[in-house]
Amino acid sequence: MPFELESTAALWLAVIASGIFHGVNPGMGWPLAVSAALMERRAGALWPALAALAAGHMAAMFAVLLPFALLIAVVQWQGEIQMAAGVLVLGLGLWLFVTKRHPRFLARVPPTQMALWSFLIAVAHGAALMLVPIYLGLCRIDEGDAGHLAADTLMRDGVIMALVVALAHSAGMMATGGALAFSVHRWLGVRFIRQGWFDLERVWAGSLILVGGLALTLA
Repeated sequence: MPFELESTAALWLAVIASGIFHGVNPGMGWPLAVSAALMERRAGALWPALAALAAGHMAAMFAVLLPFALLIAVVQWQGEIQMAAGVLVLGLGLWLFVTKRHPRFLARVPPTQMALWSFLIAVAHGAALMLVPIYLGLCRIDEGDAGHLAADTLMRDGVIMALVVALAHSAGMMATGGALAFSVHRWLGVRFIRQGWFDLERVWAGSLILVGGLALTLA
């Protein structure tokens, strides 16, 4: 039991830590919130922009987790589902590490549509997909339970867990990204973005590869 509790705690920490990592990554959108505040010349514009980014990011997390939440009901295929998720995450990480290509359609989304942009960027860059192996670990089912838990109960619990994971992850992301956006707008200035811009693309790809590899190993 202590080991199980520690494992569950570690998975929740991974959910929040990945959200913090996304928040630090400027590619997830916090500079757009700074830009909105600067263009409107008022600090209050920062918060609606951050809220739109958070809404889009959370929607992406939940949209990607939802199919896996429904598949949790197929208890006898749990191992295969976990392996497929690991292969998807690992494959995307390798592709991003080698190509570093950004989907062209993202450039055609107006900066004013921040929620839509945040949703698309999180899906296209695998931000939501990265949570799938962690989510499946939280939803693991003991063999003793497989015989008597009904499918509808599993599906309902899986959907609720998917929503909670998306909320926890997005909260970690926006707390970090919001703090950075506020600091840049209030104290550091735009020069910080120009001179201190940091590219986390390779680090992000490496984290996908790591999560995908761990998922395959644990499956």
